[in-house]
Amino acid sequence: MCKNRPSKGKAFSVIAYALVFTLIIYSGPTRAQGLSRSDTIATDSILIRNVYLLGIAGADNDVLANLLIIDGKLQMVTQDEIRASKSRITIDAQNGFLMGNLLIGDSPSFLILDQNPRENYEIYLNTEAHLLFAMEKGIIVRNNLTVTYIPDDVQQKKGGWSAYTPPPMAVPLNYFDNTKWNKFDTRYISGLFNGALVLDRLEWLSQDDASESQLGDLSTSSIGVIRGLRFGFVGTLNFKRPWVYTLVGASRAFASGFGESDKSGFAFYDVRLDIPLFSTVNMSIGKQKEPISLERMTMLLFLPIQERSAASDALLTARNWGIVFNGTAFNSRSSWAVGAFNNWIDSGNSFGDNSYQITGRATALPYLSADESNLLHLGMGLRYSDFKSEVNGKTEAEFFQSPVFVETGLFSAEASFTYNLEAYWRKGPLLLGGEYIGVNVNSSLNDNPGVHGYNVGLSWVISGEMRTYRKKSGIFNPVPVSKPVNTGGWGSWEVAFRFSTLDLTDGLLDGGVMDTYSFGLNWWLTPRAQFSPNYRYIVLDRFGVKGRSSGINIRLSFILD
Repeated sequence: MCKNRPSKGKAFSVIAYALVFTLIIYSGPTRAQGLSRSDTIATDSILIRNVYLLGIAGADNDVLANLLIIDGKLQMVTQDEIRASKSRITIDAQNGFLMGNLLIGDSPSFLILDQNPRENYEIYLNTEAHLLFAMEKGIIVRNNLTVTYIPDDVQQKKGGWSAYTPPPMAVPLNYFDNTKWNKFDTRYISGLFNGALVLDRLEWLSQDDASESQLGDLSTSSIGVIRGLRFGFVGTLNFKRPWVYTLVGASRAFASGFGESDKSGFAFYDVRLDIPLFSTVNMSIGKQKEPISLERMTMLLFLPIQERSAASDALLTARNWGIVFNGTAFNSRSSWAVGAFNNWIDSGNSFGDNSYQITGRATALPYLSADESNLLHLGMGLRYSDFKSEVNGKTEAEFFQSPVFVETGLFSAEASFTYNLEAYWRKGPLLLGGEYIGVNVNSSLNDNPGVHGYNVGLSWVISGEMRTYRKKSGIFNPVPVSKPVNTGGWGSWEVAFRFSTLDLTDGLLDGGVMDTYSFGLNWWLTPRAQFSPNYRYIVLDRFGVKGRSSGINIRLSFILD
């Protein structure tokens, strides 16, 4: 099978620290260690493996990639495995961090550092000590990495990949393109304007008599809506150690459907400032997601199934005002985060009259293959909350415009303790896993009930791409698009199945039990446009009967960034 290469002229302009790069390049072309003099001047083919391309929007956008340079010109930037036989020289970058400019078809100039300069800003004061590799206009001028040669008499074989290895993926231009109209740079502040528009069309397909007795006629909620219209800024405050800011809001003007005139205003979703404290520790302050659950931490558009599971929506908070400390350990194979929250700003109550929460999460990679295409992720989250008012556990079916299916009703409680367990296995384009959420409620009037739910799902990217893993936050990236339709390809195709259950009946609570079977197709035409139909079959045990219903939701998503 032929590997796809980005067309000539497409820029992969990685974060360019021009001053640092200029100092190194013009300190004089140093003879490359481990290379012959002829290789230092020019090489016919070089493969650089396992190098991180720094994302403009922060560490979560860093991409682990491979580079192929032939006759001094950049031929390929990909997350696919490139066979060593494609080149005469193979260099393992050892997960180093690349800064510079990459333009397909041109002679590249860049350097590779042994640490992430975003996390250790002192690197800029002593770059020489951290330099692994430097290339100027296709010529190697510094090398401290291991080099493997293929002798001239060894026949080079044509490439290819196995079923579970992702196909070539060009690094998305939005991470690195400094010419974008919606990006700005000044001495003190830099940023990128972004946004998303999501359109839904829900149609209920079936409903039996028991379900109608529980919920009424579901067909009245078959409707087309604007699921989301979000926009905002992400960028840096350019201190010596830059701070990252996020300011994202959403219009609620269309929440009632296409034909409604309700203009209920605007709401801020994320108002956050990320401040580096130490080399591997950061602090985030503001309105943000609490650090619990991989499903909850992942952006909704990038999940295999359109909506989060019912347990996640019913038992976990979406966003909250607070402060989070987070970092990594064990060579980034483990992440941790802990935070304290109080939603008094949005609630309208005073700080002391509002509930507070303590939340923490830890993740680990007990297994990670050498090429990182095969991994096992484990995670655990804990959350404590007191209550200053009555609470109500409820949620819709896993459709945005669905009526409420399960509900406890208002009840008094003093506090709750939530625990979340997560396990995911990813091998190439396959992702299998799920989460369990349990909540123990301290409510003596209701016999101290415990409610819970879980989900398990399988997704397969049939076009072959692989969701990369974000070690910093212990979640998976969205499906990459190796062959967008606007370049003559068919985009990326993913099929997914998920079973979820939510039980809100225990003690004196009788909120119901809901099982949901979901099937979904995600077609990413480009990294910024998606078509996604989802089917759900729902079994609801409530009010002494079991009702069954089914529906389909068609989604169109458009992203600007």
